[in-house]
Amino acid sequence: MNGKGVITMKKDGHIHTPYCPHGTKDSLTQYAEQAIALGFTEMTFTEHAPLPKGFIDTTPTQDSSITLEVLPFYLEDVQRIKKEYEKRIKINVGLEIDYIEGFELETKNFLAEWGHFLDDSILSVHFLKNPMSTHYDCVDYSPEYFGKMVEQYGGVSKIYDCYYQTLLKSIKADLGPAKPKRIGHMTLIRKFHHMYPLELNFQTLLFAILEEVKNQGYELDYNGAGVNKPFCKEPYPPNWIVEEAVKRNIPLIYGSDAHQAQDLGQGWNVMLWNDR
Repeated sequence: MNGKGVITMKKDGHIHTPYCPHGTKDSLTQYAEQAIALGFTEMTFTEHAPLPKGFIDTTPTQDSSITLEVLPFYLEDVQRIKKEYEKRIKINVGLEIDYIEGFELETKNFLAEWGHFLDDSILSVHFLKNPMSTHYDCVDYSPEYFGKMVEQYGGVSKIYDCYYQTLLKSIKADLGPAKPKRIGHMTLIRKFHHMYPLELNFQTLLFAILEEVKNQGYELDYNGAGVNKPFCKEPYPPNWIVEEAVKRNIPLIYGSDAHQAQDLGQGWNVMLWNDR
């Protein structure tokens, strides 16, 4: 989707793989064949990059990302499938990089070492630094986990504010020349909004985020995964924010955020370009 809100190619820029510890074992081939069957002409595998050195995964299952030991095998495998399918679909080698407040240097060092292997990448916020402690919380782990965060943070609005402030920091952060230029699912915090409703819309802060994305020349991940989440039922971001992004000529790249091959294309039919 270009800056004027017109779809220019059918690309899925956010796809996970069998290397994902919390995904499925669907093969790269299954993903590629499904993308072709759906009419996509380009796709990016964006597996969860190893978390920054020194950071401990605080999710109960500790399965948020691949490990540094697995990373070379992942990159080699995607390079293989890229070459195998080069005449049928453009496949990009990518990663979804976590921005974790306080670990900017570690992330910058990781990107300096591994960034040259990537064709495409995403910068996302999944973990928040609890302002009331030194603990980090995963915002999208489960409704029950989110409910505990509501109690600890002092209300739903406190979590939203922390998330959006962290997102803004991620956009401004100096992560070196290999820093991803696409911001992942900017409203992921709304994954459970039907269970934990919020009266505020954070419009001022969201507009500030959009302005910073524009100023940095970045893209937005227009993510369809939320459409199928039972307590979300909308894309990340929802279409009113997409309209504001379009006004600012911010490029929007569709992402299924698929963790299994059958999820490719999810949300596509309800997203903004279908109203054009």
